[in-house]
Amino acid sequence: MLDGRAVRRHLLAAVVAVSGMGLAIEVWVARAPDDALADALLPKLSLSYEANLPTWFSSSLLLACAVAAAAIAHARPPRAGHWWFISGLAAYISLDEAAELHEHLGGHLDTSGLLYFDWVIPAAAIVTGLVLAFLPFVRALHPATRTRLVVAGAIYVGGALVMELPLGWWTEQYGSDSLGYALIDWVEETLEMIGAVLALSALIAHRQETAR
Repeated sequence: MLDGRAVRRHLLAAVVAVSGMGLAIEVWVARAPDDALADALLPKLSLSYEANLPTWFSSSLLLACAVAAAAIAHARPPRAGHWWFISGLAAYISLDEAAELHEHLGGHLDTSGLLYFDWVIPAAAIVTGLVLAFLPFVRALHPATRTRLVVAGAIYVGGALVMELPLGWWTEQYGSDSLGYALIDWVEETLEMIGAVLALSALIAHRQETAR
């Protein structure tokens, strides 16, 4: 059986590697903008690009979360429907990470500054609704599982949603073709990966603890 702590340790090491390579290539390109090798590696390793190594890693983490939640739901615990919903939500976010489905939420409002990326408004409403709807479910969880999942969720949402605010402001002021943009986006994507890793390890630990 999988060890949740070992999974967390190894995957966090992988996050350090993927995130570190992304940061290194951004700094390399900023300091040597005419380096052909750096330019070739940037779209493959940068956390600001899509359809590359970081995107595949993030999407895979979220898909693994979907599978772990489905395994919990399949055991028919109390509130199994909530676990199935979590599984489906994680699968959708995994798909969105790879295909950028959330982009259709933006471009409908005339916003600026921190809300330059207007998709954060409907996204925040959806997140708030989910939090309120799931409060009874979260309160009913074992304290250890509840703490792990709340921390993981807070880190993930902090990256995916909250960090879009300073990123939007920077984009409006200075554009997206700068090291500043890349660094803010790097923080955002790294937080998302960390949150996904913590969620996966929490789900694995919960499944083990409830199977005893």
